[in-house]
Amino acid sequence: MKNLIMALLPFIAAFAIAGNLEAAGKPKVHFKTSMGDFTIELEPEHAPQTVANFLQYVRDGHYDGLIFHRVIKAFMVQGGGFDAKYQKKTTRAPVENEADKGISNERGTIAMARTGDPHSATNQFFINSKFNGFLNHRSKSQQGWGYTAFGRVIDGMNIVGRISRVETGSGGPFLSDVPVEPIIIEKAKIISD
Repeated sequence: MKNLIMALLPFIAAFAIAGNLEAAGKPKVHFKTSMGDFTIELEPEHAPQTVANFLQYVRDGHYDGLIFHRVIKAFMVQGGGFDAKYQKKTTRAPVENEADKGISNERGTIAMARTGDPHSATNQFFINSKFNGFLNHRSKSQQGWGYTAFGRVIDGMNIVGRISRVETGSGGPFLSDVPVEPIIIEKAKIISD
């Protein structure tokens, strides 16, 4: 048995190295919020422009002090665009929609929010609190583009779940879906590049 284990060690090591190399190319971002912390792992191989855009906002400290301004139970939580006084944060130019690259809007994935223009995503993001397949890419048409999912929560999905169940109402310019008690993104930081 010992000889068999010794013979298999190089193969086990090779698999471990391959797994680490794959994970090494996936940046991780840690969010500290007023309701607890969560960490996301990004998928640059599927959405390179979106990931680069998001990471630049994180590096710039853009998300620090902003709120989750839209929470819809059993759907998603959205943030990244407004402070606690509902002042909209300045953005850079939009990025091209990359929803056709193959990442599905599954529970726990992070995706870019946008307007009716498929290529209008800037700084706002949302985390799917359930499988939202209807948000996936279906065709390169106005209605079919979908929403670019570009990573997933790897730690703290229970916190995202807590956020998704808060009481909501109206607030600032929004008539509904605004958390009654502000949920603040205290800090977003890259923990691995």
